[in-house]
Amino acid sequence: MNARKSLVFTFLAVCAALLAGAGWSADSQRGNWTVNRSDEAGKVEFSLVQTRLHGHSNYSSDWPASAFSGVDFSKPGRRDVKFTIARDAGRFECEGFLDNGEGAGIFHFFADAQYVHKMKALGFDGIDEEKQISMAIEDVSLKFAQDMKNEHLEGLDTDKLIAFRIFRVTPEFIEQLRSSGLNVTDSDKLVAFRIHGVSPEMVRTLKQEGYTPDEDTLIAMRIHGATPEWIAELKKAGYDHVDLEKLIAFRIHGVSPEFISKLHDLGYSHPEPDQLIAMRIHGVTPEYITGLKSRGMHNLTIDQLISLRIHGID
Repeated sequence: MNARKSLVFTFLAVCAALLAGAGWSADSQRGNWTVNRSDEAGKVEFSLVQTRLHGHSNYSSDWPASAFSGVDFSKPGRRDVKFTIARDAGRFECEGFLDNGEGAGIFHFFADAQYVHKMKALGFDGIDEEKQISMAIEDVSLKFAQDMKNEHLEGLDTDKLIAFRIFRVTPEFIEQLRSSGLNVTDSDKLVAFRIHGVSPEMVRTLKQEGYTPDEDTLIAMRIHGATPEWIAELKKAGYDHVDLEKLIAFRIHGVSPEFISKLHDLGYSHPEPDQLIAMRIHGVTPEYITGLKSRGMHNLTIDQLISLRIHGID
């Protein structure tokens, strides 16, 4: 264990002892915080561990250094620090130490008493103590809730607001998707878009190529790696504007530009997409074809090759 980790570990052990000995209830909104360096410029890795009677709740993410008012992470040496992180849902009062920009301490969360009522007035209910601290951590502000409500999304509730903040579903992201030609309204699909990497640029590129993908197709394309860049490689191999469902099947079963090129070298020029998929499903590989040719089986059609493979003729 290096010196920095040892220092943080020791301090957290002290914090845990203080928390355990303070007589705080199971519902107490208190715990530990740590700050470490981030790989992103201008950010730090901020972690919160909320101590409860039956375990811990953990959170960790990269935060802008500017979110910590009055804290200078560039200052060398060790020093005690106190800072407040204020959100609509409540505020985190933090104290502890920093040592060359990294450190640890304890926090106390003060929930905003009016937040739950204001959110309910906007149509978002079911906010208990645990959810309110999560909404403070993720900065689910009243403005963010109102902005999302203005997008007229299906399935939008309190949990979706938290998920939107976690996965960076913003009004700007929604508007960019709609401007690209996709009239998305499903909250779950928006979260899935962010998780799997469906972007406005992807939608725009596919539209320019003459495709009209729906939300499920876009998600499936990203899950299986049928990206616009990969589609462009297929186009160079002679497969222009293949049906999107078939492109997904290509990725699932391993139909690639390299596979197509090897078939071309063996005399099979531009098989139909369904034939390519069937060849991969049944194991009609270039090596299999070469093996048959070495035994004098020339000029077999693709359908014959598939039939031989199905019947176990090697």
